[in-house]
Amino acid sequence: MTILDWPQDDRPRERLIRLGASHLSDAELLAVFLRTGVTGKSAVDLARDLLTEFGSLSGMFAAPLSEFCRIHGLGQAKFAQLQAVLELSKRAIREELEEKVSLSNPQAVKDYLHLLFANRPYECFCVLFLDVQNKLITTEEMFRGTLTQASVYPREVAVRALHHHAASVIVAHNHPSGNCDPSAADKQLTAQLQQALQLLEVRVLDHFIVARAGIFSFAERGLL
Repeated sequence: MTILDWPQDDRPRERLIRLGASHLSDAELLAVFLRTGVTGKSAVDLARDLLTEFGSLSGMFAAPLSEFCRIHGLGQAKFAQLQAVLELSKRAIREELEEKVSLSNPQAVKDYLHLLFANRPYECFCVLFLDVQNKLITTEEMFRGTLTQASVYPREVAVRALHHHAASVIVAHNHPSGNCDPSAADKQLTAQLQQALQLLEVRVLDHFIVARAGIFSFAERGLL
């Protein structure tokens, strides 16, 4: 049975229009994106196959072209469309951060960081440079490491903060292991960054650790 054979009120696209995208499951949203299925499978069935194959939405977005195209019914065109959707999401959230005071919408910061780090297999360290109104000036990926660690140099962060005339920064890195709890090294790094930037009158507003298990905020936990 194809989706066209379903009762109209049960079809994903019609439900999205009637109820809003938030009321659809991951598989239903993917089905709307896919539009059609393959012989013997509806678009929803194909979407479920994708989620099963890659384990999650983030796993699917991070899949290389060769793995994505292994799924029957998918190819380079769908891969390109999916990556375009991901990039558009990043840019939309970035625009929101640039146009609004970032501290008034911490969830937007988290959403942006989640997309930025989505399922990277290596650890990397990014800095969000903010102006005196806490609006985003730019984001820079400053350090990249292996599966377990990245070498971060507070002096280089300070140099870039001066370059951008930043009044404050939000720093963030990911844990490819999936656990977002801070290590002793993470806490030590935060203190070193605070100390180095304080001399320049640049505030460290937060340090986020991004992982599959969630996002850890030093500020929210009272560690800043």
